[in-house]
Amino acid sequence: MSKSLIIAEKPSVANDLARVLGKDPAIGRFDKKDDYFENDRYIISSAVGHLVQTAKPMTAEGKSLPWKFDALPVIPLDFVLEPSEQKGAKTRLNLLKRLMKRKEVTELVNACDAGREGELIFRYIVQFCGIEKAVRRLWMQSMTDGAIREAFTDLRSDKEMQPLSDAAYCRSESDWLVGINSTRAMTAFNSKFGGFNKTPVGRVQTPTLALLAEREREIEEFTSADYFEVHGNFQVAAGTYLGRWFDEGFKKSEEKPHARAERIWDREQADAIVERCLGKEATIEEKKKPSKQSAPQLYDLTSLQREANGRFGFSARRTLQLAQSLYERHKALTYPRTDSRYLPDDYLETTIETLTKISSASNFTVGDMPDHAAYALKNGLVTGGNKRIFNGAKVSDHFAIIPTGQIPSGLDEAELKLYDMVSRRFIAAFYPSAEFENTTRITRIAEDAFKSDGKILVTAGWLGVYGKKVGAPDKPAHEEESGKRASADKQIVAVAPDEKAKTDSIKLEEKATRPPARFNESTLLSAMETAGKRVDDEELRDAMSERGLGTPATRASTIEGLINDKYINRDGRDIIVTTRGTRLIDQLHSMEIGLLTSPEMTGRWEYKLRQMEQGKLDRPTFMRDIKQLTSSVVDTAKDYAKTALEREWPEFPAPCPVCAAPTMDQDDGRYKCKQPDCKFTLPKVVASRPLTEEEAKTLLTTKLVGPLTGFVNRFKQPFDAAIELQEDKKAGLKAGFIFEKTPEEEEEVESIKEENKLCACPLCDNGNVYVTPHSYICDRRVSGDGCKARLSKEMCKYEIPHDQALKYFTEGKTDVIDKWISKKGRPFKAALTCNKKGRRMLGWEFPPREPAKKKTAAKKAATKKTAKKKAAAKKTE
Repeated sequence: MSKSLIIAEKPSVANDLARVLGKDPAIGRFDKKDDYFENDRYIISSAVGHLVQTAKPMTAEGKSLPWKFDALPVIPLDFVLEPSEQKGAKTRLNLLKRLMKRKEVTELVNACDAGREGELIFRYIVQFCGIEKAVRRLWMQSMTDGAIREAFTDLRSDKEMQPLSDAAYCRSESDWLVGINSTRAMTAFNSKFGGFNKTPVGRVQTPTLALLAEREREIEEFTSADYFEVHGNFQVAAGTYLGRWFDEGFKKSEEKPHARAERIWDREQADAIVERCLGKEATIEEKKKPSKQSAPQLYDLTSLQREANGRFGFSARRTLQLAQSLYERHKALTYPRTDSRYLPDDYLETTIETLTKISSASNFTVGDMPDHAAYALKNGLVTGGNKRIFNGAKVSDHFAIIPTGQIPSGLDEAELKLYDMVSRRFIAAFYPSAEFENTTRITRIAEDAFKSDGKILVTAGWLGVYGKKVGAPDKPAHEEESGKRASADKQIVAVAPDEKAKTDSIKLEEKATRPPARFNESTLLSAMETAGKRVDDEELRDAMSERGLGTPATRASTIEGLINDKYINRDGRDIIVTTRGTRLIDQLHSMEIGLLTSPEMTGRWEYKLRQMEQGKLDRPTFMRDIKQLTSSVVDTAKDYAKTALEREWPEFPAPCPVCAAPTMDQDDGRYKCKQPDCKFTLPKVVASRPLTEEEAKTLLTTKLVGPLTGFVNRFKQPFDAAIELQEDKKAGLKAGFIFEKTPEEEEEVESIKEENKLCACPLCDNGNVYVTPHSYICDRRVSGDGCKARLSKEMCKYEIPHDQALKYFTEGKTDVIDKWISKKGRPFKAALTCNKKGRRMLGWEFPPREPAKKKTAAKKAATKKTAKKKAAAKKTE
């Protein structure tokens, strides 16, 4: 009997599929095998994320490709696949290959996550294993039992999924081509003066970095200007209220971007306003105007990540992890990796069912939401005519993130916060607009005018779901998307018709213009969504999102990638570009490789991938353009590298620290002394970190700069240090590192006293070993004179006593000690040995092992039995 093999993306999903489908009498219960389930008709197994990846480039001889310009560009005719580097990938691949090759398996069902990445995971596995069998697609919008059963009765054909498959392949291959070639080109450029300065570049990652670097440049170049504001406190019969002076004739000007109606740039003018208004009677003009505020749209992943970052400080990656857990583990939310904020036109019945389940829930998780859901149902608020909710034209693969109606329990605090966000947004979407009364009050003293604004909630509408009450001043009920808040103006006291106000006090406030704010993850996600264009309107942002940087599913990993590559850092909620990141963007701008720094251009590539998913663009056309882009980037970098070597550099305005020449020569890679007899040079890049011109000037002038951050050692580990010009036999001076001492090292310095001396050092001629709180150490090591002698006081959970330390240094080894504890928690016996000549000073000497006891007859029989079973199992396979 033929069988279908269902391949999920993760083992947990395979478990859910077996559990749910096994309850269907027509399918039958599944038996659990090793990492798969099976019955008479189906086999269910899974990948563990990405099991297959595109192989690294190799030479024709099968050797690693050198990181040199001569080896570029790398544009293979066919992309070679290999098992991913994650633990267990090969084992899981072998299992899936064995299952796919079974004769009775005639069909494969792709049950990986319903999106571009899930499609790629499945296709790569099948391609790598060389399988050619019929394929169908299980497309699940949520992980509830009902959704799984419904999706299984409506499997999609392989032909229907071909456009998504093409887009998945093109995304992967284009990222490989642009990333491999650009990274290797920039690495070759930055390593031309020695060392290996790996410089990662990516199709989406680098334009995102360019957005951040541009903002950092704006902040650095910003010049603050002082201005003044005049605030008045006015008395009427009902109480007091505040007003702010403003220029009634003010008009916006592009030439003066910081000008505002309330800003006064001249101190004398501001003082004059205070003087002529203080204590004077004022007339009052007031206008009231109603306004409405529609409920915010449902969440897609990016808007959810933005608001979760603004409200709770969750990173984009953290929000995705929480949403995935609520979808996969708790079955409480629909598929999270969506870029749509709408529901299908035919989803009204399901929506009513979901709201009904919420309205009848008694679980504490949902708080007061049952009442709000019940009110929406009872009052006929849930209808299918609202195009801001139900719009099939705005739904492609997945609809908006909404609750499934399965009320979760056992959520942790972070999961609960996110579930509450999504559920309240879902309920609030069906409520009518909130209505406000807006008051604009002008308090006039002769020719001077002061403005006061008030905004009072008249009808709560959707804001009632967030606990807002009628009559309250408008303050934030939630933080929508980019963290921006609703107007927070205070309620102002009422005034009678024709009532006059007395000026109680006038206050002059001195302020200064501020530079643009640094990006946080919320605002960066917004910028990525619109490829850097500032778009505040929700619906316009929705239209722009097809041309954004990356997709909702990949933006979090893009941000994390920039952090891992040391291009950016998190500082609280702000994102700061490192010197390394700024230098890369400056280099690319200098090379005029706009293809790698332009968010708009990258947004167009993403748009083309979206067009391909919809069957409007073919794969060969897209890849031809990507290959041309790749060749162009490499050729431009090569040409720039040649030009840089021939460039005439100006003199560098800093003295030579060796011969005191007043200025230095420089080229693309180093600063060097002008005097022919002086051999001093200073590299512009030290331990993969470029020195800024100011840092270089400081170092050349004072022979010390730092501590600085962002260095990377030969093991690719980051470190911080100061740079000092230290004595060198050949050049007189050379750059060396000075590391800040740890508290432990400081204690070692303080312990170098006569009463703490243990013995003479066996490794150096002039040193002595001293007892410190944490170690036995040579004083010449403490002073940095090159000795390596040091023995930690505690090793393998055993504190080494003085007498054993003395034997270690004077006799070359300790006694055999039986109190050591291994990393696995097991006790062992050994002597510590002191190797005076080898690279490693410390060694172990183990006593001879005791001969193993002979196996009993029973154990031998058991071993033979197990061997027979294994042999029989292999035959059946």
